[in-house]
Order: sequence, then structure tokens, then C-alpha cells
Amino acid sequence: MTVEALITFAITCLIIELTPGPNMAYLAVLSAVEGRRAGFAATLGIATGLLTIGLAAAFGLAAVIANSDVLYGALRWAGVVYLLWLAYDGWRDASEASPAVAGVAGNEPSAFARGLITNLLNPKAAVFYVAMLPGFVDPSRPVLNQTVILTIIYVAIATAVHSTIVALAGAAQPFLEDEQRSRTARRGLSLALAAIAVWFAITTAK
Repeated sequence: MTVEALITFAITCLIIELTPGPNMAYLAVLSAVEGRRAGFAATLGIATGLLTIGLAAAFGLAAVIANSDVLYGALRWAGVVYLLWLAYDGWRDASEASPAVAGVAGNEPSAFARGLITNLLNPKAAVFYVAMLPGFVDPSRPVLNQTVILTIIYVAIATAVHSTIVALAGAAQPFLEDEQRSRTARRGLSLALAAIAVWFAITTAK
């Protein structure tokens, strides 16, 4: 992997994580209601879930990329489509709500367990790894090492964003609840994702 590829992957992950979605809303509400300790516990659970899925996907992707140019190409285009879908999904005005928000208080499992289970059962996490990682991997170099590194980068960025939301829960929640500002932010990030999808398609061609 080149430094350019790593930087671009990191920027892509950052934009995806900054796009308002279920995890962001869940952490903001949880932290506002139960406090930052609960928010950070949930963040750790989310990170554990993402890392677990990512490592599982990394080992599987390593074998696929090493043994099939056809499957590599299919996954590469899946990555382009995935980014464009995220851009489209972010552009839509329909607001997203986390199903976990309803369980913020009451006799629910611990915040860590909620964060972990929510992400282990979230198919979008697996789709992200399967669709995105192949385009940033150099098939001529050890594939497994690269996919593990990319997985760790994504989890680190996601955790940093989630931790920031928790730390600034008081300020983040009003922002997320303001429809106009949320829509403007989503559309700006969506345009950035669409641009990255084009770059991704061009630079990953063999």
C-alpha cells in the first residue's frame, strides 16, 4: 500500500463516520441521558464489534484477493457502488434513527454489550469491509497484513469520532436534532463520498 492509498482510505473512513447515522445518534442520546461513562462504554463495545467483524472479513478477503482476479474486480466495483450508495443514502432527506435509542434507559444490558451486539448484528459493517478494503490493497504484496492494517485504521477512526461525540454530547445532540443543519452536513458529506467513489474507480483499475 502506498502512503496516498492509506491517507485516502483514512479520509474515506472519516467522511463515512461523520455522516449522521444510527451509531452517532445512539451515542449522543445515551451520553446525554446516562452520562459520558455509559457513552464511552458503548463506544468500546462498538469498537470491539467493528474489530471482530473486520478481522473476520480481513482473513476471508485475503484469500479471495490472493486467488481470484475476477473476484477482486467484483469486490472493487462493489466498493464503488457502495460509496455511491452511501452518497445517495446520505443525500436523501429521510432521517435515520437508531433502534437502540429506545433502550437507552431501563433494564437493558450494559452499554458496552448494547454497543457490541448492535454492531455484531449490523450487516452494514460487514458490507463496508468486503466492499471497501480490496480497492486499497496491493495484490502484489502480503494481502493479509494490508487488510488487517486497514481494519485497524478504520476502527481507530470510528472510535475517535464516536469518542468525540460522547465527549461533546451536550453540543452534538442539538446539532443532530436540527433538521436543516443535519441536512446540510449530510449533503456536503454525500458529495465528498461521490467524489471519492470516482477516484476509487479510477485508481484501483489494473
